[in-house]
Amino acid sequence: MPANGQPAPAPAALPQPDWGAAQRCFDCGDRSVELRLRLQHPPLALFDGLLTPAECAQLIEAARPRLKRSLTVQTRSGGSEINPDRTSSGMFFGRAETELVRRLEARIARLLRWPVDKGEGLQVLHYPEGGEYKPHYDYFDPDEPGTPALTRRGGQRLATVLIYLNQVPRGGATTFPDLGLEVLPHCGQALYFAYERPHPSTRTLHGSAPVWEGEKWVATKWLREHHFV
Repeated sequence: MPANGQPAPAPAALPQPDWGAAQRCFDCGDRSVELRLRLQHPPLALFDGLLTPAECAQLIEAARPRLKRSLTVQTRSGGSEINPDRTSSGMFFGRAETELVRRLEARIARLLRWPVDKGEGLQVLHYPEGGEYKPHYDYFDPDEPGTPALTRRGGQRLATVLIYLNQVPRGGATTFPDLGLEVLPHCGQALYFAYERPHPSTRTLHGSAPVWEGEKWVATKWLREHHFV
């Protein structure tokens, strides 16, 4: 937040579907997705069928050998660190690293009308029984000294896409404390939300509730203002 205490100005545009058509199904190129839930403030939507069950299983198996303890952003330096608030393991695919990753990135780009090169690499996360990620924001706090280093690679984060890769028998919901909203993981569904400025007024505080039974697999795609390198 700037020194005058006011929220940072909003960017000119956000990654988002074409809401003007008031449609239920959205074209993602090689397949369509169905809208299940939408909020206007903040921009948030749940889509069914971004990945097939077979594609979810394929993505999990491709990620599994490369999993390492998940890190969080080190806000003072712009680096990363182990954080007890996040008890998952994860890995990143490079953009278009595999044919499946390329297809998924193309679907997201078409659905949200945002170029593939303005997205970070796809992250796959695994939460074992008891695993969680306590509520946090995905944007980079302008008041933190490490933020210039983080935004140098592609500007501020503007939106998040979470793709659920399996069913969780109990627990593991994505929670939004400021909205009173919980989204239960469902294989192949994608949860999108955007933040028009890096400020808590966006009400995008969210977390991953503890997995009480089974395990949780999810893929995350963060979208940036500019070309991400």
